Amino acid sequence: MSGCDIGLIGLAVMGENLVLNMESKGFHVAVYNRTTEVTDKFAEGRAKGKRITPCKTLESFVGALAKPRKMQIMVKAGGPVDAVIDQLIPLLEPGDIIIDGGNSLWTDTQRREKRLKEIGIHFFGVGVSGGEEGALKGPSIMPGGSAEGWKAIAPIYTKIAAVAEGEACCRHMGTDGAGHYVKMVHNGIEYGDMQLICEAYAILKAVLNPTAEEFAQIFNDWNQGDLDSFLIDITAKIFTHKDPETGKPLVDIIVDKAGQKGTGKWTVGHATEMGVPLSVIASAVEGRILSSLRAERLEASKVLPGPTPGAYTGDREALIVAVRDALYASKIISYAQGFVQLGAASELYGWKLNFGDISSIWRGGCIIRARFLNRITDAYRKDPGLKNLILDPYFRDIIVNTQANWRKVAQVAVEYGVATPAFSSALSYYDSYRTARLPQNLLQAQRDFFGAHTFERLDKPEGQFFHNDWF
Repeated sequence: MSGCDIGLIGLAVMGENLVLNMESKGFHVAVYNRTTEVTDKFAEGRAKGKRITPCKTLESFVGALAKPRKMQIMVKAGGPVDAVIDQLIPLLEPGDIIIDGGNSLWTDTQRREKRLKEIGIHFFGVGVSGGEEGALKGPSIMPGGSAEGWKAIAPIYTKIAAVAEGEACCRHMGTDGAGHYVKMVHNGIEYGDMQLICEAYAILKAVLNPTAEEFAQIFNDWNQGDLDSFLIDITAKIFTHKDPETGKPLVDIIVDKAGQKGTGKWTVGHATEMGVPLSVIASAVEGRILSSLRAERLEASKVLPGPTPGAYTGDREALIVAVRDALYASKIISYAQGFVQLGAASELYGWKLNFGDISSIWRGGCIIRARFLNRITDAYRKDPGLKNLILDPYFRDIIVNTQANWRKVAQVAVEYGVATPAFSSALSYYDSYRTARLPQNLLQAQRDFFGAHTFERLDKPEGQFFHNDWF
C-alpha cells in the first residue's frame, strides 16, 4: 500500500514510542529498521493490531508512504544519519520530506538541508525532548526547516506534542539548523538545572546532613512553589528509593561519576565562539568532567585539606529556605544566559527565533519543564526585544528578594568547603552584569603594555583607540 501518513526509521525505544504516539493520534505509520529482527519483534509485539506497517526494505518503506512522503530518521547522530540519507535519496522525489529527530549537531543539519534543497527535497532537523515517556505520551518538539515543508508536517507534530496551557508544545523554530540548535541549548540549560540541584543537595548534606526521607520532603516542599518542575519532582522521588541489596537509600551507593553525550559541550563551545557568557552551563559541564576524575579525586582527598567549621549552629529551616532561594536565583541566571545565546545565534544565522514560542513549548513534555517557564513566556511575549531575562521586572524582583539568601548560601558553601561552581558562577555573572565599571580597564592596559593592543578612553568618543608608550 502507499497511504501511510508518515514513516519512521530506527526502532530503538525512542523511535518505537514516537511511532506508537503517532498511531494513537490517528496516523498510519510505516516503520523500518536496518536489523529486520528488530522490526519483526516490534510488529509482533507493541505494534500488533495497530495501524503500523512494518517494512523490511527501504524501497518498500518509501513505497508505503503517501506523497509527499514524510519520513523521520531516529538513528545515532553523525555518520549513521548521512548513511540513511544517502540510501533514501535515490528512492525519493522533489517535495518529499526527510526529518532527523535525533540530537544532531546543528551545523550538520545546515549542511544536509542545503544538500537536499538542491535536489528539491525538504530536510528538517527536529529537536525532541522528553525522553522515552515524552516520546510516547507527548514530547516537546522543536522543528527547523523550510516554511513550505513545515506546512506539510505541522498537522502531525502539533498533534503528537505535549500540551501546556492549552497550547501544543511544538512551534516552527526557523530555517535549517534552528530546531536542533534550540534543542541543543535546551539540553545545555538542562545540564545547568541538574548541576544546580546537585549543588543544593551538596550544601544541605555537608551542613545539615538530612536523612534521605528528609531530603525527599525538602524537595517535595520546593516542588509546591516557584521551583515546581519535572527535575525537582524526580529528585524528590529519587530519595525515596531503597537499594534492594543493602536497604540503604539507592542514591547513597551510586558512584559519583556523571556521564554526558556532548550537547552541553556543544552549547558552551558555540557560546564561547560567539562571545556569549554561559558560566552556569559551563560550570555544569566542567562539574561532570571533574566528577569523572574519581580516582584522582580519591587520592587528592587524602592529602589536600579543607576547612573544618564544626556543627552548624544557625537556624536549620532558615538555611533550607536560603538554599531554595539561591537555587531559584541561579536557575533564573542560567535561563537568562541560555536565551542570550539563542539571540546571538538567531542573529548570526538569520533564524528570527521567537523566544516566547521557545519558552512556551518548553512548558510541557520536555525535561526542563517547569512552572516558571510561564513567566518566561509572558516576559518575551510582552517584550520580544528583551535583552536579558533578568531585566524583566518580574525576574528582577525575584533576584532582589532572594539576593541576601543567595549570598548567604555562597558564604556557607565557602565556609564548609563545598564546591558550588554553578551557584558561584551565577552570582558572579549577576554581579558582573550589574556593575557599571569592571576591572577590565586594567586588563586592557596590560594588553596594551605587552602587545600594543590599544585601548579606548573614558574621556574620548567610543570607537577611538589609543596606545601608550609604557616603557
